Amino acid sequence: MHIPESHQDLIEGRYCAALTTLLPNGFPQTTVVWCETGGEHVLINTMKQYRKAKNMRADPRVTLLIYDPQNPLRNLEIRGDVIEMTEEGAVEHNDHLTAFYMDKPGAKFFGDAVPAELAETYTPVKITIKPTRIRTEG
Repeated sequence: MHIPESHQDLIEGRYCAALTTLLPNGFPQTTVVWCETGGEHVLINTMKQYRKAKNMRADPRVTLLIYDPQNPLRNLEIRGDVIEMTEEGAVEHNDHLTAFYMDKPGAKFFGDAVPAELAETYTPVKITIKPTRIRTEG
């Protein structure tokens, strides 16, 4: 699956994505995440202890929606399956996303995006999503 050139800027830019996962009772849960492409996959990061991580471990089906705030009807929806959740390299990946989204080279997630002491409580997890359907509008 390839993202059309017309909407590449939405996944490559500093646009946040709405990630929808499924709760154990089947209801959807949507939260905002930072994301990037990793070849043919989409990469996100969350904390091992968060509900969305638990949801993805139980049911790998997810949807990401990214839209242009200046033109919300121009958007990119990526449906897919989580194919990997790993703690290996997750801190570095989270720092990479933080530096990019904050437009601050060298920024660290723990310390720049959230209080540093949260690193004692939360464990980052790098998540790889394989798109199964890509839909664009606008």
